[in-house]
Amino acid sequence: MITDSFDNKSEPLFTVESFAGPQKHLCDVCILTFSDVILEEMRTRFALREVGYKKNVNGNRPIYLFESGGKTLATTLCGVGATLAGGDIEELNWLVGATKFVMFGSAGSLNREATVGRYVIPTEAYRDEGMSYHYAPPADYIAVKNADRVEAIFRELGLPYVSGRVWTTDAFYRETRNQFEKRKTEGCLAVEMEVAGVEAVCDFYGFELYDFLVTGDVLDAPVYENDGLHGANHDLDKLDIALEIAGRI
Repeated sequence: MITDSFDNKSEPLFTVESFAGPQKHLCDVCILTFSDVILEEMRTRFALREVGYKKNVNGNRPIYLFESGGKTLATTLCGVGATLAGGDIEELNWLVGATKFVMFGSAGSLNREATVGRYVIPTEAYRDEGMSYHYAPPADYIAVKNADRVEAIFRELGLPYVSGRVWTTDAFYRETRNQFEKRKTEGCLAVEMEVAGVEAVCDFYGFELYDFLVTGDVLDAPVYENDGLHGANHDLDKLDIALEIAGRI
């Protein structure tokens, strides 16, 4: 069973080093975006320097370094879903040395009243995916350990937010009515695809994750609504917040 997959008693058969060679130490903090629009904005604002890439049969995704707020930061276009995003974390640590990761993206609202007009800061993630069970002992939820720090930064910036549980799923076309009701009853504010897996990878290796979300589509409605999804994915306000977080950690 998937819940039996965690194994910290034996060594992996291969690692990132098997493909990428010796580890590099170029920076401490990496900003992860899922939006090609936001990455293009970063190209216009900063002198991005390509320092490597993540190899994949679908093509190579470049990794960039840039300077902001007196710090050298890394950035890249992150893979969608817990498996790809979690793998990216492991590879980025090896390829640039980053141990602190600022991640932001869109989510579906499970509680319109709580999330409207507010950013969502995950405090726990329901593990409805496969990645986390290879990096953390089985449990329904995983704690997002730096949620308090992200909340503090949002308060410093005067930004509207709500914090609470989220639901991480691999199967976005199988967000069924019954699953929605269960997760909402447990206090989940939103559904997304990465947090549980990425947090598990970070906890396993001692990395730090700083995550926030913006709800775009709404499941908590008589009829599914997705008018806000494009903005939740691509609006540039999230980049400004991520840069502020990167400067404070």
